[in-house]
Amino acid sequence: HTHFPLAIRILTMIEPPAKKPRTEEAEAPGTGTSSSSLGLLGVASKEKEIDAEPLSGPTIDGSVTFYTQDTTMNIMQSMIGNMLVPLTDGGLTYLYAGARANVGIKSGRYSFEFKILETMSFAEDPNSRARAPQPRTQLRVGVATEGSSLFLGETPDSVGFDSDGHFVHNKTKTACSQRYAADVVTVVLNLEQSSPNANTISLFKNGQRASPPQPLPENLKGKALFPIVTFKNVSILYNFGPSSLASLPFKCHTVAEALTSDAIRLPEPKGVHGEAIFPVCLPDEGTFDWLDMFLEKNPSYVELSDRAILQWAEKSGLTRPTGFNVRSSNDKPEMGFGIMHLDDHSIRRVLQSVAPLQGRNYVVMEVKSNLLKHDRKELVSKWASTSLKKKAVVMMKSPPAAFKKRTQELTLKQKQEAAKLKHQVKLAEDKRRRLMEKKAKELEKQQAKMARRAEKEKAMLAKKVELEKMRADAILSGLELTEEQTKEQDSQDQQILEAMMADSGSEDVVEEVPEEEPVEEEPPAVELTEEEMQRTFRKPQVPDLTSYALNTSFMKFSIPEHDEGFDEISFDWADEASSQQFLKEWKQQLKTTTRIEDIQPGKWFNTKWKDWQKTLLSWHAKANSYKALIAKQAQEKQARDAKRAALAAAKEKEANEKKAADASEGEKKAEAKTEGTLKEEVKEEVKEEIKEEEVKEEEDLQNEENEECGIDPAEFEDLDVFGVDDPMDIGKGQPLFSAFGFEDWTMM
Repeated sequence: HTHFPLAIRILTMIEPPAKKPRTEEAEAPGTGTSSSSLGLLGVASKEKEIDAEPLSGPTIDGSVTFYTQDTTMNIMQSMIGNMLVPLTDGGLTYLYAGARANVGIKSGRYSFEFKILETMSFAEDPNSRARAPQPRTQLRVGVATEGSSLFLGETPDSVGFDSDGHFVHNKTKTACSQRYAADVVTVVLNLEQSSPNANTISLFKNGQRASPPQPLPENLKGKALFPIVTFKNVSILYNFGPSSLASLPFKCHTVAEALTSDAIRLPEPKGVHGEAIFPVCLPDEGTFDWLDMFLEKNPSYVELSDRAILQWAEKSGLTRPTGFNVRSSNDKPEMGFGIMHLDDHSIRRVLQSVAPLQGRNYVVMEVKSNLLKHDRKELVSKWASTSLKKKAVVMMKSPPAAFKKRTQELTLKQKQEAAKLKHQVKLAEDKRRRLMEKKAKELEKQQAKMARRAEKEKAMLAKKVELEKMRADAILSGLELTEEQTKEQDSQDQQILEAMMADSGSEDVVEEVPEEEPVEEEPPAVELTEEEMQRTFRKPQVPDLTSYALNTSFMKFSIPEHDEGFDEISFDWADEASSQQFLKEWKQQLKTTTRIEDIQPGKWFNTKWKDWQKTLLSWHAKANSYKALIAKQAQEKQARDAKRAALAAAKEKEANEKKAADASEGEKKAEAKTEGTLKEEVKEEVKEEIKEEEVKEEEDLQNEENEECGIDPAEFEDLDVFGVDDPMDIGKGQPLFSAFGFEDWTMM
């Protein structure tokens, strides 16, 4: 509290900063970034770029454009006007389009321009709108190396600016520029080593600087950099020169004016109409490993598969609830985006329609369809009207040594990644255990410290009480202490207390030895076992086909024939005869261990099945009627038992009455003698009639019990089911299945 007013007084003595004129803070309309913000980002008030010197020397031949193989499949180029238009039918509206120019700059300073001509809008399902990545429209412009990904900023080999004001590189975004929309944006690539902005890339909007010069990443320096554009739901105009759409504050040559010493131009493909390759491989026997190797050696080929669509969606910023690594199969993975136009496979439909129209090289990767004759003919028929060469490549039996080496490398890499993950889990568990042990030790020390302090406080209190008692005893003894003695005694008491407090403080101090943090160990290096070294194919983490798809189709697998429409059929791993024999043996082996999913019963079985269903229904009816009869007999038995109980009660009552009558028998004898023998005879007749009725009722009850259905339970337990002649009656109307439960009927 004493320092706070002083701090307030000091703050009040500081003069507030001078206010700048509002004109300096004014935001450029539509930019989203003020001029002061650009100043903080490094945009100097004075442009460091100077006018370019006139060019001297030969310039590149031919036009600067985009070759078809250097664009994504959803781009349509205009014949005139230098325009790029994306396809937006179905799920393609959620995917990025990308294109890389055919001229790369390796030195000097050159510029190129882009402009959004149209922003596309479309009706969208509300649920899909919530799941779709934002923004819905996007334009990215920049430079990339030869053979780089066509998605700018997603890999280390490209850099540029997006329309939201970010500098993008290797999946990272940094706010550095003004936003742009329907503006002429100019990218200036400065590779002049003598320039103050050497090895930088800058963005200009409508001729004015929109970003400070951004240094190129180290991995891009010294390489030829090609103009690249990535966009979504916009049609764009590109301009590589020689004239510019917007004048810059300084004179800068365009890419079309580049000297041959400053640039390289990729040769235009000549006489190549493209081809479509249909790989024919057995599932889980190197199918997609072969494809990855082929695409690495032949980057001009485009993969047509659902796997490629998922990879495209991932690079376009889309997400799946289960992630992109979780899928049921590689051949036909479920989309699972929760967006109707992506999950309905409309992308596959559009690409299959567009692919034959573009002069590209394709790999039609359909594992199951390429193994079935009917599906192969249907696939090839879609390419029949084009000039593309249709080639089937059969890969069965033993792959070449290069493929086996690649398989071992991938297996080792996969095994090393698993070991690394296991090691990381172990390190995390060890760290958690050490943290728990440390907390337990600290708690134990704190409890011990508190216990020691309590003991010392108790000892101090006892000592103080003892001193007070000694003083009181002295006073009671009549020994009065002088003032000096009292002061001396108080001084001694204070010294004792201070000494005890000092001891208490010294005991609380415990020398702690700092625990050394364990050195972060590298995950253990793994090696392939002998068994793994002998494997021809690695076991994929995701199967090529689902078990159902494999079980229902493998018996129809076949090798392509020329009558299916192929221009060429090649056998890369083994000749045709060996491949045919291998496929036959493979199917025979799989047949002995595979569940038959699509088995179809014949006429005989259907007839027998209907008869059995009728028999089973009659058995159910018999079982139900028997159970009803048993229930009825149980009720009748209950009634008989009640009747017997009534008879027994009547007999007991009669016996009691007879006993009472015997007591007065002596008195009645005289009267009986005088009345004569007639009454005695009548009484005896009545007794005989009653006794006969009781015997008859007992016999009737016994007969009813004997007529109960069902055999003795003990006899039923020992029954030989295989010796039963009639399962509907094993004795006394009881069926063999009288004790069946629902589980037994289910098994029937």
